[in-house]
Amino acid sequence: MSIWEVILAFVVVVLMLVALLANVLVLMCFLYSADIRKQVPGLFILNLTFCNLLMTVSNMPLTLAGIIYKSQPGGDQICHIVGFLETFLTTNSMLSMAALSIDRWIAVVFPLSYHSKMRYRDAALILSYTWLHSVSFPIVAASLSWVGFHHLYASCTLYNKRPEDRTQFVIFTGVFHTLSFLLSLIVLCFTYLKVLKVARFHCKRIDVITMQTLVLLVDIHPSVRERCLEEQKRRRQRATKKISTFIGTFILCFAPYVITRLVELSSVVHINSHWGIISKCLAYSKVVSDPFVYSLLRHQYKKTWKDIINKILKRSSINSSALTSESHNRNILQQNE
Repeated sequence: MSIWEVILAFVVVVLMLVALLANVLVLMCFLYSADIRKQVPGLFILNLTFCNLLMTVSNMPLTLAGIIYKSQPGGDQICHIVGFLETFLTTNSMLSMAALSIDRWIAVVFPLSYHSKMRYRDAALILSYTWLHSVSFPIVAASLSWVGFHHLYASCTLYNKRPEDRTQFVIFTGVFHTLSFLLSLIVLCFTYLKVLKVARFHCKRIDVITMQTLVLLVDIHPSVRERCLEEQKRRRQRATKKISTFIGTFILCFAPYVITRLVELSSVVHINSHWGIISKCLAYSKVVSDPFVYSLLRHQYKKTWKDIINKILKRSSINSSALTSESHNRNILQQNE
């Protein structure tokens, strides 16, 4: 193995471990907190977490093996199953992010009618569509034998080995990425920019009230006035940072891989194998970032996983103190004897 391959293998191992830990923690929070389970977005986050966990335990280990051995890991049957899952899970996770953005758009732009427009039944219908949409492309690809081990990405994915099917495969790949990556990106940009517009409008209203209050309070201390102005500035930046994170991580993680897949269809451009694996690793990094972007850094999830950790530590502390007390009583009995 070259030094580049060692580095890429190490990166995949790190991504696997962090993704497994973070997504399991999200799942534990969902199972532990009744409040999170009651919320409609919890269904979309649960579906996204399911896709991320399955990607972590099925696709990423085989990609690691492909980097190390530079050949197809396992038999053709296993590779076809993993390639099918890769296409399904990637599309499903993209559409789940789009569904979360639609939920936020309705909650912010139509707050009074949110509970009537986004119920559990509506969320279940959206999830049913995402599953139907996601499974249709790998079924078509598997039926046409367009799934296999691709050396450029060192993974089992969409791959056409027959030159006579090149035109059909190019059309299929273009339609697939248009209706998965591009569609999800358009939905994300439309909904979150609408959310940002409403957030900025509310910030302006709060800023007007704040400035009027500061003008009226003539005797206010300069340090208090300064803190109010700083909080006003942070409030304006908060929504922009969040929405930039949602859209930015989506583009940064998926765009290089999708563009590489499309450029690959042209026989004119030669793609370096190291870049192919790097673009694949960037796509895998979305599995790592999703738990933090959509769940673990939110206040409700922070409180839940801290409660879980405190409960585990408290239980272990009680058990250790009980064992210490038991051993102490045993020593006293032995001395009395």
